[in-house]
Amino acid sequence: MRRHELTDREWELLAPLIQRAATGRPRVEDRQIINGMVYKIRTGISWRDLPERYGPWKTVYTRFRRYALEGMFTRALQQVQAYADEVGDINWLVQIDSTVVRAHQHAATGRKGGSTGRTNRNDHALGRSRGGLTTKIHLACDGKGRPLAILLTPGQRHDSVYARPLLERIRVPRTGLGRPRCKPDQVIADKAYSSRGFRAYLRKRGIACTIPEKADQMQHRRSRGRRGGRPPAFDRQIYRRRNIVERCFNRLKGFRGIATRYDKTATSYEAAVNLASFLLWARSV
Repeated sequence: MRRHELTDREWELLAPLIQRAATGRPRVEDRQIINGMVYKIRTGISWRDLPERYGPWKTVYTRFRRYALEGMFTRALQQVQAYADEVGDINWLVQIDSTVVRAHQHAATGRKGGSTGRTNRNDHALGRSRGGLTTKIHLACDGKGRPLAILLTPGQRHDSVYARPLLERIRVPRTGLGRPRCKPDQVIADKAYSSRGFRAYLRKRGIACTIPEKADQMQHRRSRGRRGGRPPAFDRQIYRRRNIVERCFNRLKGFRGIATRYDKTATSYEAAVNLASFLLWARSV
């Protein structure tokens, strides 16, 4: 095994999900192609610059694009999560946060707005913020710092707007009978997620939360006296564990193709993030 390639354990988890045609001309070995994808995401190089040992670069790119559209890497991530849940390895003290990723100029050259040609920076999760064209990765991870759900948005979008859609993406299938697990035991988040609507949503689902209250919200509640209600519960000891989601981001951004976005479409970039997340899980279970 070379540097930046699949281990035998990772290939064992991923191989059953790859569909193979019964007829047709001989194809390049699947593991060789997947290794090319992992190498590309790890190093952030251009598809055209892939080493020849991975086969023709067009073949690697074509299969990556096909797998991205089919959602194969999403299924791989869910499969390894299901295995971890079966052996009781998932810590359901879930933390949520987001990080901004700078989009390379190669990611910003595609046509926006579809066939009409209208410029719309929100297409493909590209938006303009202080850093220029950026994408924001919203992440929910378990208590051991492994991704449970991922959501891409333009870089200027506020975190709290996508808190509910992010939590609703948590879906860990069962290996046997039963519905997928979608409900965390508790959610830890920073002040960006402190809103009455989000707290009410968590109460409705029966999910405990540890979210600090903003200063202006605290002042407004106190100014109303008794009508302001009680302050929300907040456990400082539990909140100290919020750095786990930051460490998860650091591990994801160890992949240079994730730390900087080179993909033109949100589908391809999300597939790359899912593949990197799968590798983080596969190396911990």
